[in-house]
Amino acid sequence: MSQSAYARAGVDIHAGDEAVELMRSHVARTRRPEVLGGIGGFAGLFDASALARYRHPLLATSTDGVGTKVALARALDVHDTIGWDLVGMLVDDLVVCGAEPLFLTDYIACGHVVPERIAAIVKGVADACVAAGCALLGGETAEHPGLMGADEYDIAGATTGAVEADELLGPDRVRDGDVALAMASSGLHSNGYSLVRRVLLEDAGLALDREIPEFGRSLGLELLEPTHVYAGEVMTLLRTVTVHAMSHITGGGLANNLVRVVPDGMLVTVDRATWRPGPVFELVRSVGRIGEEDIEETLNMGVGMVALLPADQVDEARRVLGGLGLDAWVCGRVEARPGPAAVELVGGHPRA
Repeated sequence: MSQSAYARAGVDIHAGDEAVELMRSHVARTRRPEVLGGIGGFAGLFDASALARYRHPLLATSTDGVGTKVALARALDVHDTIGWDLVGMLVDDLVVCGAEPLFLTDYIACGHVVPERIAAIVKGVADACVAAGCALLGGETAEHPGLMGADEYDIAGATTGAVEADELLGPDRVRDGDVALAMASSGLHSNGYSLVRRVLLEDAGLALDREIPEFGRSLGLELLEPTHVYAGEVMTLLRTVTVHAMSHITGGGLANNLVRVVPDGMLVTVDRATWRPGPVFELVRSVGRIGEEDIEETLNMGVGMVALLPADQVDEARRVLGGLGLDAWVCGRVEARPGPAAVELVGGHPRA
C-alpha cells in the first residue's frame, strides 16, 4: 500500500491508532461510576448528577505540565513514571482547597508517535489517577513533525474536582495557635529541574548512570523519582480531622507556597530543625554552591505538602497519615502578628 500524503509529511495516523489501543486498558482502570462511554470519542463524559449529593458544590480546576523533567525521562528512556508527576501537579492543587478530584484529561505532544512510548506515559498517568481516585476521562496525542524532534515529547493536563462551599479550605479559616504539619516529599517532585540539570549535568558534568552512594542508586533514577500524589491521603485526612488550610509545595519552595494560604495578620514560623532534607537536596546545594535561602526558593527541600490545623488535631492527623505510609511531623506554628501574611523559616536543618 502506498504511503499517504499525511504520512509522507511525517504524521502516522496508524501509529496513533495503535497507541490508543495500547493505552485502552490503562485508562479503563481509572474508571469511576460517573464516567460515560470510553476512549475514542470526541469528548469525555462525566455524569454531573453526581454533584446532587452536595448541598452547595463548588467546582475546582487546575492545569499544569511536568516541565523539563521530561528531558530526563527521554534521556533515560523511562516513560512510565512521568505521568505520576503530571497527576501530582494537578490533583494536589485541588485537594489543598478540600476538593475531591473527579476527572482528568491529558495532552501529549510529540515529534513522532511511538505507540509503546505513548502507552507507557499514559500508564503512569493512569496509575497515579487510580491512587488519587480520579478518572482519566480523556486526552489527546498530537504528532508535530518539524516542530519537535522525532524523540521529543511534552505532556500537560487539566483536572476538575468538587468541594462543599462551607468546607472550602483557605486563609479565612486559619487561626492563631494553629500548627503547621509537614508531609514528606518523595524527592525533587517536578519543580526546579532547570536548576538541577544545569548544576549537576551541565556545570558539574555528572553522568545520569553514575552511582551515588548516598542515594543507593544512580543519579538518573534519583532525579526521575516520581512526584508523590497526596490526594488519596489528604482526602482521608479531611474526612477524619479538622484542617483549616493546606499548601502544595511546588515551584517557589516552602515559604512562597505556604504564605498563599496564610491570612494577613498571621505569621507562620517554620523550624528547619524539625526535619532533614534528603541527600539529593544537599547534592544540588553543595555542587552548585547555592545559598540556603536561594535553594529554598526553588526546591521543596523534602516537604511536599503542609496542613494548618488546630493543635488538638495533630496527633490524630499524624496517626492517620502514618497509617497510610506517609511521614508527617510538626514543622511550625501560627501566631497573630500585625502586618501582611508572612512565613519565616528559622534554625538550621540537622546535618549528617
